[in-house]
Amino acid sequence: MSPAIPILLALALGLIGWLAARARAWALRKDARAAGADLHSLPGYHAWYVALWTVVPATLFAATWMAISPGLILTRVMAHPAAASLPAFGIKRDAILAEAQALASGQLMAGFQPESAALVEPFRAALGQFNLIGIVATLALGLAGGGFAYLRLRPGFTARTRVERAVMAGLLAASLVAILTTFGILASLLFETARFFQIVSPGDFLFGTHWGPDPMSDPSTTQGSNYGAVPLFWGTIFIGAIIAMIVAIPLGLMSAIFLTQYATPTLRKWMKPLLEILAGVPTVVYGYFAALTVAPVIRDFGHLIGISSASSESALAAGLVMGIMIIPFVSSMADDSIAAVPQAMRDGSLAMGATKSETIKKVLIPAALPGIVAGVMLAVSRAIGETMIVVMAAGATARLSANPFETMTTVTFQIVAMLTGEGSFDHPATLSAFALGMVLFLVTLMLNFIALRVVKHFREAYE
Repeated sequence: MSPAIPILLALALGLIGWLAARARAWALRKDARAAGADLHSLPGYHAWYVALWTVVPATLFAATWMAISPGLILTRVMAHPAAASLPAFGIKRDAILAEAQALASGQLMAGFQPESAALVEPFRAALGQFNLIGIVATLALGLAGGGFAYLRLRPGFTARTRVERAVMAGLLAASLVAILTTFGILASLLFETARFFQIVSPGDFLFGTHWGPDPMSDPSTTQGSNYGAVPLFWGTIFIGAIIAMIVAIPLGLMSAIFLTQYATPTLRKWMKPLLEILAGVPTVVYGYFAALTVAPVIRDFGHLIGISSASSESALAAGLVMGIMIIPFVSSMADDSIAAVPQAMRDGSLAMGATKSETIKKVLIPAALPGIVAGVMLAVSRAIGETMIVVMAAGATARLSANPFETMTTVTFQIVAMLTGEGSFDHPATLSAFALGMVLFLVTLMLNFIALRVVKHFREAYE
């Protein structure tokens, strides 16, 4: 049985409840008006009140049952005598159970594990029993909730107030999802980072200059000197916050000035969407462009000017393409901020004898600075969190160098490298990815705080 069937049943009951309650409300309205009165709420609110009481409890139970029923099914099967011959634990045991369940549910027509045949019938019986329990309980809750709400319908019933409260509760729950997700991410990072720092000293990690973890080494012989993350921090800053910003800030700001102050309406109508298309290009496409087009040109240029260490994977190639990718972040925010400056400020500057360029430099840019700074900070946060361009164009070598023609790596690249291997999640090399993620999270948070402070300062100055 599909897990969506109980939820579909709950929605079907909700539709029936909605129609029945709406018909009931229209009848109540007709009787009330005949007596010289009227309903407190429109019939639609009565319908939604009953529908919510029908759908919400049944859907919550169905979702909960889908989460807990697999464990109950497995417990029932493991209690069957046919499961006594299974291995105590391990990959083979899990494979046998998964195959038996797939055969019982019809997902497989034939099995590859001989031991799974004896477990097919126990799985089929458990699946049928617990699926039936889920359907019956969902229907019972839906009918009970809908019946309770239907019996409360009266001419003076405050259905509108109750429905609006339910909608407000739903909006509050939706707004809390992002907050709770952030807290969940932070909690997981803190827990795993604490485990990592029990093995490797925070001083070695934050101030060490050699990065060379080995996920396949013995954890008991871990050397903290191999987990110095300074080269990773430098590579992230050098590629994402220096090279990329040198490209993105001037080009993005000048694009915004041209589009708002010099371009004709027709040209702006075409140019602005074309510029913002850059933000919609997948990062893997930028990575291919950097690796196949930009990186060889930079390597050949480095050799031409006498830099023998110029590589086909370089910080400059990744930074240039990353800067092109984040131009729309700077341009769009600056464009909107400049366009929002009151026309009276422009007219006043021009009336005082200032030229158009002087008005832009002395009036528009300072007045729009909060939005420009916010766009720059957003672009920096986006750049230091970029992965695909670095993976494909910058290389994997952790190097503490200021030469942009050499290979470098970043925090995000190493997070991917540490979490996509064969290493155990108890190994310090794997746990180091969480420590790197924690540092990246704190840096991004700090950038957001700085942006808020700058925006607040300049907003007060121009209000």
